[in-house]
Amino acid sequence: MNPETLQSLLEAVAAGKMSPSTAVEELKYLGFEPVGDFARIDRHRALRTGFPETIWGPGKTPEQIADIILSMREHHPVVMATRITPEVFAEIEDRVHGLYYYPTARICSTAIASATAKYPGKIGILCAGTADLPVAEEAAIVAELSGFEVKRYWDVGVAGIHRLLASWRAIAEADVLIVVAGMEGALPSVVAGLANAPTIAVPTSIGYGASFNGLAPLLTMLNSCAAGVGVVNIDNGYGAAILAGQILRTAQRVTEKTAPSD
Repeated sequence: MNPETLQSLLEAVAAGKMSPSTAVEELKYLGFEPVGDFARIDRHRALRTGFPETIWGPGKTPEQIADIILSMREHHPVVMATRITPEVFAEIEDRVHGLYYYPTARICSTAIASATAKYPGKIGILCAGTADLPVAEEAAIVAELSGFEVKRYWDVGVAGIHRLLASWRAIAEADVLIVVAGMEGALPSVVAGLANAPTIAVPTSIGYGASFNGLAPLLTMLNSCAAGVGVVNIDNGYGAAILAGQILRTAQRVTEKTAPSD
């Protein structure tokens, strides 16, 4: 952050020329900090978005990831890195102590994913098959680290539709649904046709040759005849979790705005 800019901002508040709430809005867009010669850390992204800081792991060395985590965690209670293999995590852990690792989700974090929710609402995550679990667990861990309650329903794909229907009473209690599927990607359409909640479809790259590494389920989901299906990119469990969280937090804000005052 530019010290002169911050000084000017604080002086304006002290002089009564700017309200504290306006200053907070200004602060959201002020600071970044370089890490080595390879990264610029946005200090206020979490303040703007309300979600934990996240590092995309692939393409970065373990040393770079470790240095970014060390810089970020001084200012943020939760920092996570995604798509981290066990081998890469072992190298990161040598440099950054106190990390937690979720091998199925391929996420390492400075905080433990808690079952205690910070925000109201429930996210139900459905996984079509066991091979889709890494993407589904990525969504689940990201949602939990972001402060949301998650309920998991694994291996409920359309090849055995009775598995889905057997859990439907519990699934119907969710306020947002994330549905993860590969192969032909039919599960989100089935779920959205039954559910009374927003449905976020996540295609995975799981399937035989004609699934084209997730393109076939992606197109199926985009062409869903069930109304109200939103689709994220192939294998993007992270994006699905953030979108689900945004939906729940927006619903909370609307409720607060429309609640009658005493």
